[in-house]
Amino acid sequence: MNVVLWVLQVVLGLAFVASGVVKIARDRAQLHEQMPYVEDLSDGQFRTIGILEIAGGVGLVLPAATGIAPVLTPLAAVGLAVVMLGAALLHVRRNEPQGIVVTTLLLVGVAVVAWGRFGPYPT
Repeated sequence: MNVVLWVLQVVLGLAFVASGVVKIARDRAQLHEQMPYVEDLSDGQFRTIGILEIAGGVGLVLPAATGIAPVLTPLAAVGLAVVMLGAALLHVRRNEPQGIVVTTLLLVGVAVVAWGRFGPYPT
């Protein structure tokens, strides 16, 4: 199970960092076609989400990999779960089924990491 958690952490970490970098590097208007939900967010909200995704993605891997404050790994997973819960609610409100599915899968993934790293498989 420890290997499964590490694979999840790395895959989710890369996905969140990549998503966050896109949100920070590109203008909201440029991403409207790919991410129509951006019209419901201000520039500040959109950039903040990007920063949270980058921080959470790094937090899923780096503390556990280095052994420096490894408790930050499950805390990062919980933080990302909160972000994904908010994203899922946004997609529900906008009636975007594909967005609901993706954010729910990400939410389940980070919840498994949080459960495993807080519980039976600490780093």
